[in-house]
Amino acid sequence: MFAALIILPLIGSAVTWLIPFDRMRPKILSLFAFAHFGLTIRMLIVTPPESPGGWFHLDALGKIVLLSTSVLFLTCAVYSIGYLYYRRERSNRMLCVWLLVCLSAASMVTITHHLGLMWVALETTTIAMAPLIYFNRNARSIEATWKYLLICSVGVALALIGLYFLAYATIVARVEPSLLLDDLIRDAGKLSSGWVHAAFVFLLVGFGTKMGLAPLHTWKPDAYGEAPGLVGALLAGGLVNLAFLALVRVYQVCIATKEIAFFQNALVVMGLVSMVFAAIFMARQTDFKRMLAYSSVEHVGIMAVALGLGGTAIFGALFHVLANGLTKGVLFLSSGNIHRSYNSKNTDHVRGALRRLPWSGGLFMAGFIAITGSPPFAPFISEFTIISSAFIQGRMLVGAIFLIALTFIFIGMALTVLPMLMGDVPPESETTSYRDTFGTVGPPLALLLVVFLLGVWIPGPLMTLLRDGSALLEVPR
Repeated sequence: MFAALIILPLIGSAVTWLIPFDRMRPKILSLFAFAHFGLTIRMLIVTPPESPGGWFHLDALGKIVLLSTSVLFLTCAVYSIGYLYYRRERSNRMLCVWLLVCLSAASMVTITHHLGLMWVALETTTIAMAPLIYFNRNARSIEATWKYLLICSVGVALALIGLYFLAYATIVARVEPSLLLDDLIRDAGKLSSGWVHAAFVFLLVGFGTKMGLAPLHTWKPDAYGEAPGLVGALLAGGLVNLAFLALVRVYQVCIATKEIAFFQNALVVMGLVSMVFAAIFMARQTDFKRMLAYSSVEHVGIMAVALGLGGTAIFGALFHVLANGLTKGVLFLSSGNIHRSYNSKNTDHVRGALRRLPWSGGLFMAGFIAITGSPPFAPFISEFTIISSAFIQGRMLVGAIFLIALTFIFIGMALTVLPMLMGDVPPESETTSYRDTFGTVGPPLALLLVVFLLGVWIPGPLMTLLRDGSALLEVPR
């Protein structure tokens, strides 16, 4: 079953490559996305046993990220049918092919317990996303693609050096050299402290670059701003979670080595720095897709702070993986509709979106309310859990900076979002062929309903999954 999760999207990519008709490829993409989602649900209900050698194993942490990734990808695949109808001026072959390759690699990240193989899968997602960012094929998109490739590749290369250091730590300790997570946890007490510290620094910087933690986030505004809406949704709600899972695996090794305090403090500092950076650069942002990029910088910071705090904040971090990922899907897909209608991302030209596009404008407004941690949506639950954990632990400074950053971010987003949605459509606004349809509104609406549902009621099986994942990250006292 593990192999099916990886091979199925690759088969889909081959099929979409062979299909000669642009109108058919998004439907094939959606078909394989549904099949992957069905397989994911089956694996969540009946978890397959660990593979021989321990290379593949789907634990609670992997299940959470796999579920989030599969749901978001399915939504984006269905949305692509309506979206690509309006992008008939260019071929969608590369878009559909590389989306499925990325899904295959993302699935591997969630199910592997071999850190080397996880690194290969993460690097594959980096490569697969590059042609998708370049979809618009203009000067700004190629600049964004190169910046994304260079910065993320440097980050992943640093993570590889961290893995080398971790492997060398096993050699120095005279234990069986291995990058299997279970082996590292078993032998963690024997590992060389110096080499382990060096490994953790490189892994934090490497995977932090992939997540977009400040000041390693400089690729995000360009990549998110120039990529199509559905690609931005997968970057902000999918790839971020995969990089976070990689950090969580490092965290598990840290717990076993008793060196967790060093790693936790680094996470808290980088998380707070990310939130402060987002608050500063989100103020008076005139490009609403770049604004969403800084929102992503904020939320990876929130997850990093939560992981660094430990305790009940871990539950908040894992729930935020779902809440943030699905809410980002609502925002990026609806913003893609607004972009298509106005043929502009600049708020100087985009005004009165609620009048021009009542459905997409309403979804974007609801997504803004949700992503800023307002009730009754899911991000409120996760953020409240994290903030309360900080104050319960006596981390008053951390909690204060966290709240202040959230306040300024809310104000900064509101100053961008409200003018673009309210008022009248400017007379000089470009008239385009885009109109809201069920195909382009239905998928983000479905995501919004899920985000609302999780804000008022967490189903029992999901609550159990979150608690099991939190238990794997408990720090012994």
